Amino acid sequence: MDFGFTPEQDAMRESVRRFMRERVAPRVLECEQQREFAWDLLPQLQPFGYLGGLLPEEAGGYAMTYADWAILMEEAGYCWLSLRVMMNSLNILAQLLHRHGTPDQQQRYLKPLLAGQLKHWMAITEPNHGSNVAGIETRAEDKGDHYLVNGNKLWITNGIHGNFGVLVARTFSATCDGGISLFIVDRAQTQYEARRADVMFIRATGTSQLGFNDAAVPKANLLGREGKGLKAILTGLNFGRLNVAMGAVGAARCALDLSIDYSKQRKQFGKPIASFQLVQKLIVDMMVRCEAARALGYRAAWALDQGGSARTECSIAKLYAAEAAHEVAGMALQVHGGSGYSEELPIERIFRDTRGALIPEGTTEIQTLIIGREVLGVSAFH
Repeated sequence: MDFGFTPEQDAMRESVRRFMRERVAPRVLECEQQREFAWDLLPQLQPFGYLGGLLPEEAGGYAMTYADWAILMEEAGYCWLSLRVMMNSLNILAQLLHRHGTPDQQQRYLKPLLAGQLKHWMAITEPNHGSNVAGIETRAEDKGDHYLVNGNKLWITNGIHGNFGVLVARTFSATCDGGISLFIVDRAQTQYEARRADVMFIRATGTSQLGFNDAAVPKANLLGREGKGLKAILTGLNFGRLNVAMGAVGAARCALDLSIDYSKQRKQFGKPIASFQLVQKLIVDMMVRCEAARALGYRAAWALDQGGSARTECSIAKLYAAEAAHEVAGMALQVHGGSGYSEELPIERIFRDTRGALIPEGTTEIQTLIIGREVLGVSAFH
């Protein structure tokens, strides 16, 4: 197992890092305050591979490895976790369209999505169902040339802005009795309610609640086969967990770097606080957590690149990196003292945003149960 980076990967990291520093970082504070994403960045991110880079070249991607992708997610998380979240949902959607979409669906939605021309959403979670995807209640009933959808979705990234999205619903037709299916919902075709759901973290991602009340979705917008949607969703979970893990690693690294710089500049009792033993203890603890989380993240990427499911590796990486990143952010806040509370400095945002990584793509508790099942061969899910 070699975690060394190739010269091409080093060059990619440096190029991405420069772009984030020069083009993205100066806009983060304003976007956070306005709770709006910088949509014009999407086409600019495309050349780096952020928009579908893992897809094969014939599908509009760059045939990147998971290690390549982990680098992109780490650098996005270092700069702005809202950007990492947006790239996560976009690429999960792109993979679903690539694997299950018809040629017409790919032409209408996948190609413009990869070009940064469409805003998207992915609607799985419901008010009563988060971790239990199989228990969703939203219904889609076959009405001949269309499906009639009823239900509510919650915590949907970009729901208020998306031109289109993929909806997960329990399906009822002559050939499907309650199986879970995927549907492309186009705002130009289907009427539904979308309103902002204000949250404490990732404030620029347009988190929303979606309401479907006898919403008509054309039959041609079924994505894949009826009743096969759950397997399609579960297939992408390990990819999502890698994304969360590496974004958390990036955010933790940023909090560490900010704390190192601040501790060298900030003086108390006539000397830099970096010379205080307890401050050094905080910095060292932060460093250890960052390095451990980073190693677990790239180990998960390596396992995925070997062609397996990497279920255990991705769950371990997600569990540890998410927990460690928030711990690091808390220690960074302590190093910064009162200044860390200011919304004018990144630490306050990083502290909020890293807390958000403990829940999406499977909570810490769900990851624990997955790992326990893999290790013990006994499922604690009931």
